[in-house]
Amino acid sequence: MSSPRGEFSSTFGFVMAAAGSAIGLGNIWGFPTQTAQNGGAAFVLFYLILTFVVGYPVLLAEFTIGRHAKSNPVGTYQKIDGGKNFVPAGFLGLFTVGFILSFYSIVAGWLTAFFVHPLLKMIGADSAAQWVVSQNTTSTVLFGSIFFILTILIVVGGIKNGIEKWSSRFMPTLLIMMLVLVGYVVTLPGAMEGVRVYLLPDFDKTMNPQLILSALGQAFFSLSLGVGGMLVYGSYTKKSENLVRLGTLVTLCDIGVAFIAGMLIIPAMYAASAAGTEIFDANGNLISEGNLIFQVLPALFDSMGTAGIVVSFLFFFLMVIAALTSSISMLEVPVAYAVDNRNMSRKKAAMLIGGFFWIVSIIIALNMSTLFSGVITLTTKYSQPILGLIICIFVGWVMNRNKLLEELKQGNPEIGNSLFMKIWPFFLKVVSPILILIVFLQSFISW
Repeated sequence: MSSPRGEFSSTFGFVMAAAGSAIGLGNIWGFPTQTAQNGGAAFVLFYLILTFVVGYPVLLAEFTIGRHAKSNPVGTYQKIDGGKNFVPAGFLGLFTVGFILSFYSIVAGWLTAFFVHPLLKMIGADSAAQWVVSQNTTSTVLFGSIFFILTILIVVGGIKNGIEKWSSRFMPTLLIMMLVLVGYVVTLPGAMEGVRVYLLPDFDKTMNPQLILSALGQAFFSLSLGVGGMLVYGSYTKKSENLVRLGTLVTLCDIGVAFIAGMLIIPAMYAASAAGTEIFDANGNLISEGNLIFQVLPALFDSMGTAGIVVSFLFFFLMVIAALTSSISMLEVPVAYAVDNRNMSRKKAAMLIGGFFWIVSIIIALNMSTLFSGVITLTTKYSQPILGLIICIFVGWVMNRNKLLEELKQGNPEIGNSLFMKIWPFFLKVVSPILILIVFLQSFISW
């Protein structure tokens, strides 16, 4: 019998939705350049290890307490013994994820504009094409709003007919498009140099502590931990599901897509370099993030003639999909609170809460120079690691271990005597908190 709150109808649907939440813009534009700048395959190895050391234990903790309480971050702390003092952290999570969605939709709006750009060029509307990618205030508000409305409409549809339905379509499409683009990009002049830089380890850089610190930060943030999205998705899973297995599948999907993204982005950058585009900054590092997506790659596509229009369309469609699968999980967190704790209808909750953070997004867009960077820093560098640390403390030190075990046994009856149950609590209590604390301290200290 399905829950009145809604449930994922299949393991595939859950994995696609949770993986979609984790797989966002950071995987596609952050991971590749981090890899290239930090020793290539050596960075990938550290990232792989640290994702399972710091990320997976927290991910599984969120899944477990979410399903145990069948609630949102606030409701979960209210329902589980010992959680009363942690309720403020639940509210902090609701606002943190909402403000992340507010600035995220601005970036996603730019991506949407770049997706529309080649369509306008194909019909000869060159002036309109240049306007949509100008990133002026009007264009930013317009396309950010379009993206936000899409997010709201999917969340209004509910778990099965909204989030699961579209995630199950978007994620396979994302993977297929990435593989198609990888196959094409590696044939371009200069691309194989990028493949070499990406896949061959630079052992000189493995001695640099910055490599490990960068891999640590990427491992924590790439799984979208701390802000409640994974906790809420866990609350929509059936009691018969094996959470340990689900956590492993989601983590592997996240790592896999990040790796494939590297095979797309780095060769594309070196192909752009071969075509005459500057791909290194003043310090000799590869250009990354916004400059990479909105300057380097469009320059490459422009140099490719008619083929570049098609590739640009596919690439930015891919980016919009990646952004959308993350944004729907962000909006779902406060919506779940309104539905669970305030008895609000899903449609009303999605419209009101989505509308509120949409207005916040517009305010940020109208004050980019003063608000944009500050909101990013406050939410991702400070609030998100603190929330991840709080989850470790609550599940590792406060929550009754027998209740944790009982919850995990529902989908995996033999887990009580397994090596996993001897190792996971230790990582959750000691290892993951220490590593998350290091991620947090990176915001204050120049290592």
